[in-house]
Amino acid sequence: MLLSKSCIYGLRASLYLAYNKNDGYISIKEIAKELDISFHFLTKILQQLTAEGYMESYKGPNGGIKLSKKGLDSSLLDFVATIEGGELFTECVLGLPGCGSSVPCALHENWVSTRNGIVKMLQDATIQDLIKKKLDEGLRKKLNI
Repeated sequence: MLLSKSCIYGLRASLYLAYNKNDGYISIKEIAKELDISFHFLTKILQQLTAEGYMESYKGPNGGIKLSKKGLDSSLLDFVATIEGGELFTECVLGLPGCGSSVPCALHENWVSTRNGIVKMLQDATIQDLIKKKLDEGLRKKLNI
């Protein structure tokens, strides 16, 4: 799996929030329950996304979280980079130190073309794009949204 659980959960929670955006702020407990994710784990992920401005939080009895305009319009790559860090798509696929164009590992050339395709796919898509495509019922069920 290329993306960590943190990243996958962050993207799933973002899709959940976008799909339910008319509900306003949604409690993290509700999101965690609906997506079957640990509340504490999800809270840490959403704190990262909130700190970067992709989400807005509201404290209090009716508090919760929602996607910001920035969150709806940002690329999926922005979300991935926030959660995973910028090194995900620059490091050697095998984790070998010093691997690069001048001293490539055995998988370097294959990884570069695959990595570039993944980066382009994530750059070209936003949470809003995915929601606009009116996620079919099967995918919504798999994502629990």
